[in-house]
Amino acid sequence: MTRPTSIRVLACALLAGITFPGTSVAQDHAAPLAMTAARVSIAGTSNIHEFTASTTQVTLTRFMLADAVAGPGLLNKIVNPGSLGAFEIVVKAGTLTSPKEGLDKNMWKALKTSQHPDIVFTLTRLDGKAGALRAIGLLKIAGVEKEVAFDLKTAANASTVTVIGEVPLLMTDYGITAPKAMLGMLKTDPKITVTFELVLAAPQTFTR
Repeated sequence: MTRPTSIRVLACALLAGITFPGTSVAQDHAAPLAMTAARVSIAGTSNIHEFTASTTQVTLTRFMLADAVAGPGLLNKIVNPGSLGAFEIVVKAGTLTSPKEGLDKNMWKALKTSQHPDIVFTLTRLDGKAGALRAIGLLKIAGVEKEVAFDLKTAANASTVTVIGEVPLLMTDYGITAPKAMLGMLKTDPKITVTFELVLAAPQTFTR
């Protein structure tokens, strides 16, 4: 399955309200919306084959809306620039797993999960316009924090909003040595793509 096809399939599942098997999401209880499903994925290539790794162990640690964003139509409002006062998610790097045999331990070692267990994305602002949003924020991996910018795909209905974003990265920018496997025969390319996929649900009082 190619990466674009994979993203489309996941988006359809999210929009249908289907949570991922084994999904475990948590969040700040003061958040104005509930995160009901989440997945963070890494995709890349090697000298032998493409690879992916993903996790549903995602925590929404900060989420605040701008003062004017409230009431009926909330889900349509939050996908506009200026709608968010704060947004941050934390991913446990050691829960990323790949279907490729032998890759996980080398990947966790490369990500320095024992010293830096968390991957953190903190949004600083949303640019663009509704339907063509661009997220700018800070992404911390293996203890190294860099500013990133990427386009967002959003879709809202009466009860949920789905948000998908792709971030192309170089592992070396974060001090990560591209992992190897199979006694060094498999060597991964430092270019990877990180995909965030989230589903947020509105409070019931706004969906009646």
